[in-house]
Amino acid sequence: MSSSSLTHFDAQGQAHMVDVADKPATRRVAVATGCIEMQAATLALIESGSAKKGDVLGVARIAGIQAAKKTSDLIPLCHPLALTRVAVDFAVPAADTPQVRCTATVETVGPTGVEMEALTAVQVALLTIYDMCKAVDRGMTISGVRVLEKHGGKSGSYVAGTPAEG
Repeated sequence: MSSSSLTHFDAQGQAHMVDVADKPATRRVAVATGCIEMQAATLALIESGSAKKGDVLGVARIAGIQAAKKTSDLIPLCHPLALTRVAVDFAVPAADTPQVRCTATVETVGPTGVEMEALTAVQVALLTIYDMCKAVDRGMTISGVRVLEKHGGKSGSYVAGTPAEG
């Protein structure tokens, strides 16, 4: 893949912020997910609400929301966006390995998508879980962070795992 096919590089191969001034404002939605694996005892602490630092998932939810709002401060070429919705949810899937799955949904009405904001929300929420539980489990592993779906804009919809996945 050449640098000319990547939107964040100009014709000379220099990094630049994409000009979205002429793009129409449309409703944009992105959903991202990821998980953090841990020891069973760590998951039990989280689920019982008895972790030493407090409500792990409540704090992680706020951290994820805050991170989505600050994405352009963290990722150099992201546009600052007026987000209209950020939802961060957690689930404990029935799995052989104890884990918490995080899903973030981010929305805006604007000229560019919110995939980076959804991914950032997931990453920071999972990092917050790690931070709050590292005293009892330093071996936690964050994995599987990815975009599940995005809607809006010129490129239309993307849903992971569908035949039209691009």
